Amino acid sequence: MMMENLLETIKSQVSKLKLTKKKKKKPYIKIDKSASVKVEIRSRKARNLIDKTLKAADRPGKTTPIS
Repeated sequence: MMMENLLETIKSQVSKLKLTKKKKKKPYIKIDKSASVKVEIRSRKARNLIDKTLKAADRPGKTTPIS
């Protein structure tokens, strides 16, 4: 009898924990990029494009697609 009560108590506590975990989830709020971050991303892309162009220019005899 005592084991059954203990088992029921543990089961109820575990189920309560599962319910509280589900309730605590907050929705994710997406933050827009600031202007400085956008400029940084743009400059990185431009730098990569310049690097690829220079690599292709170093080998004028070879035709490789720039991607």
